[in-house]
Amino acid sequence: MPKAPDVDDETIPGRLETEALPAMIREPLPLATLAVCGLFVMACFYTLHLARAFFMPVVLAVLLNFLLRPVVRGLQRLHIPAGLAAAVVLVTLLGLTTYGVYSLSTPAANWLARGPESLAQAERKIQQLRRPVQQVSETAERLARMAEMQTAEEAEVQVRSVDRRAELLQGARSFLVQSFAVVILLYFLMASGDLFLRKLVRVLPTRRDKKRAVEIARETEHNISRYLVTITLINSGLGIAVGIAVGLAGVPNAVLWGVMAAVVNFVPYLGATVGIAILGLVSLLTFDSPWRALVPPALYLGLATIEGNFITPVLLGRRFTLNPVAVFIWLAFWGFLWGIPGMLVAVPLLALFKILCDHVEALAPLAEFLAE
Repeated sequence: MPKAPDVDDETIPGRLETEALPAMIREPLPLATLAVCGLFVMACFYTLHLARAFFMPVVLAVLLNFLLRPVVRGLQRLHIPAGLAAAVVLVTLLGLTTYGVYSLSTPAANWLARGPESLAQAERKIQQLRRPVQQVSETAERLARMAEMQTAEEAEVQVRSVDRRAELLQGARSFLVQSFAVVILLYFLMASGDLFLRKLVRVLPTRRDKKRAVEIARETEHNISRYLVTITLINSGLGIAVGIAVGLAGVPNAVLWGVMAAVVNFVPYLGATVGIAILGLVSLLTFDSPWRALVPPALYLGLATIEGNFITPVLLGRRFTLNPVAVFIWLAFWGFLWGIPGMLVAVPLLALFKILCDHVEALAPLAEFLAE
């Protein structure tokens, strides 16, 4: 078991004192200093974008460490060494993930293979709704144009098939390398325990600074772990509810759509919208009646509305509830930097940043802006 930092056990949560900050932070900065700071921030953003293949595994491993750290600590309380506890948690996680991917790969591949051939079928069913539902007329026209263009572009698709296979192979190879890096780094983070905190305590000069560092580190880690665990449980519950609802509605492979709903819900607002659209297309391809095809996405919409407006605010509380405007800007920013993986980790990173701002007096206005 890792040795605890050499400070008092009793901790009193608090903020960093502004007196500890340099005077230049509390006073207005010259224009030249602001320009240099702006260039430095832009350089950091460019580095994050350019070196995303390096930073993405690191960020994902850190977030997973916050999520799984309470489980490792629970095993350590049973007198299991930290390295063995981390290995048990990691092997269990990999086993569940491998089993889930293997179980869902076949139905997911079948639906993806049917996608291009099913556009015309979906367009015909949508046309039955054009008169009573004028809002979908534009969507039907777009699907019709896509179906007409499919034959004209067949030769071009054949020419590009080899290049797409090469791109898929390259993407799969990059995904495997990054996944391996995440697994290795996650194990060392979980097994190291409080190693970095102990080193920080050793280098701080006074006992008061040591105690304050432990207080802030413990409370920040507790809050981030609580947030990530709560969000994961909420999204899992939504996925289970969506899977049961669409299964009762007659949609095949209900487990697949439940898992999809749980994963995309890590991207607030946009994720549920994409999930509802996908399930709506699947329903159109499944049911002969277009009116019956509206039932599964309507159930998904109802469950997502209940989760977003009632369950999540109650379980998280105001302290962890984020400003929707800030969430959209943050999602767009990380989507621009890292694409879809960036959007998946954007909100946990925003919550982590807000929790850190809550502990720094100078950043308190920013924390208030990020709160709802």
